[in-house]
Amino acid sequence: GAAVLGPQRRHPRQHHEEISNMHPRTPLLLALAAWTAIGLAAAWLPWLSPLWQGGGLLIAAVALGDWLALRRLPNPRITRRMGRALPLGVWSPVTLELANPSDQTLTLSLHDLHPGEFAVRGLPADLNLGPRQQGRIQYRLCPPNRGDFPLPGCDVATRSPLGWWRRTRVLPPAETLRVFPNFAEISRYTLLAANDQLAQLGVRRLRRLGSGAEFHQLREYREGDSLRQIDWKATSRMRKVIAREYQDERDQRLVFLLDCGRRMRHRDQGRGHLDEALNALLLLAYVAVRQGDAVGLMTYGGPQRWFAPRKEPGTVNRLLQGVYDLQPSLEAADPQVAARALLAAMPRRALVAILTNSRDEDQEGLAQAAQLLRRRHLVVIADLREAALDRALEAPIDTLDEALRFHAVHGWMAERREHQERLRHLGIQVLDLLPAQLPIALVNRYFEIKRAGVL
Repeated sequence: GAAVLGPQRRHPRQHHEEISNMHPRTPLLLALAAWTAIGLAAAWLPWLSPLWQGGGLLIAAVALGDWLALRRLPNPRITRRMGRALPLGVWSPVTLELANPSDQTLTLSLHDLHPGEFAVRGLPADLNLGPRQQGRIQYRLCPPNRGDFPLPGCDVATRSPLGWWRRTRVLPPAETLRVFPNFAEISRYTLLAANDQLAQLGVRRLRRLGSGAEFHQLREYREGDSLRQIDWKATSRMRKVIAREYQDERDQRLVFLLDCGRRMRHRDQGRGHLDEALNALLLLAYVAVRQGDAVGLMTYGGPQRWFAPRKEPGTVNRLLQGVYDLQPSLEAADPQVAARALLAAMPRRALVAILTNSRDEDQEGLAQAAQLLRRRHLVVIADLREAALDRALEAPIDTLDEALRFHAVHGWMAERREHQERLRHLGIQVLDLLPAQLPIALVNRYFEIKRAGVL
C-alpha cells in the first residue's frame, strides 16, 4: 500500500507545536558556551565586556534568523511503499519516497515509527534534498508476531540552513501494518503440486483400495487392477475385461479445531506453537480445497471464531484473513466445551483435526472431547510437544541432576504415549510430533484417510 502526504492546511494549534519542537544543535550550544566563557572572563578583564556584549548580540541575531529560516522551510512530501501484508519472521523491504516542494535545500534525518518489537535494518537515515528534488530511503522490517500493528507516521528532523536549529515532526503517512502467517510453505507447495512433485514434500501417495472413492469411468482392465474393479456386465457385453476406475471421493468436509489457549504460547527456536499450527492449517486447507473438499475452522481456549466449511477457491484466503491476528491467550483451553460447540455447528460427518499442545492434566478432558466428536466425526489429534523434551533425552548424562532429569522426562513421555495409545484404541488417530513436523505430517495423514476411504 502507498500513502501520500500532500500540502496541509495548518490548524491554529499547530503553530505552538512547531515552536515546541525546535531544538538547538551543537553549533549553537558551542557558541553560547564560548559567549558564557567570555562573560566570565570579563569579570576580571573589563576590556572583554564590549566583546561579550557584541558577541551576544551577534549570536542572538544569527540564531533568530536561522530559527525563522527553519520555520519557513516546508515539510517534505512522503510516500511509503510496501506490501499490503508482511509475512511473519521474514525481512520485508519498505521504501520511503520523499519530495521537496520548495526552492530551498532540505537536510533531513528520518526514522519511520515502526512497532518497537520489530527488527529493522537501514534506519535512521539521513538525506539531502535539493530544490524541487526527490529522494528515496529503503529499509527492511522483520516482524516477530502476527496481527495488526499501528504505524503512526515518520519522525522527520529538519536542520536549519546554518545548522544551529533542528525541527522534529511526526509526518504522515500513518497506517496499520498487517502481519500474516508465513505462507511460504503454501507457495512452495503450490509450485510442487503444479509439477506433480508431492514426493519432494515428503507426501506419500498410497495405493487406492477402491473403497472410499467414487466411480469415475469404465476402461480396459490393466495389470495391477484388483478383481473387485472388474465390471462383469460390461465385460460380458464388450467381450473383453472391463474395469471400473475410481477417483477420490469429493464433497467431503475437513474442520480444524484450533487450540488458542495458554499451552500454545510455548516457543521453540523463536517460533510459537500457534504460529506453526497456523502454517500447517493453511497448508492442509489449500491441499483439501484442491482435492474438492470443504474446509472450516473453529477456535477455542481464547478468541472464539467459527468458519463454516466451504470449498470455493477463495476458502484459503478467507481463512488467512480470519486467523492472521490470532494470538494465544492466558486461558486454560477446555476441549469438551469446544467439542459440544462443534457438534452443534456441524451436524454432517467430517474429518475433525484437533491442533493442540497437551499436558498430563489435559489428557482426560482431551480424551472426553475426542469421544464426543467420534460419535459423528472422524477425529485426528495433532498433539505438539516441546523440542526441549527430545533434547533432554538425547543429552549426555554425567551428573546426578542430569540422570534425574532424564528419568523424569522419560517417565513423562511414557505416560504421554499411554494416553495416546488409549485414544487409538477408541478409534481416534493421534499424531505426537514436534511443531516443525506438523505441516507435512498432517498432509500425509489427510491423504492416508482419503485413500483408505474411512471418512
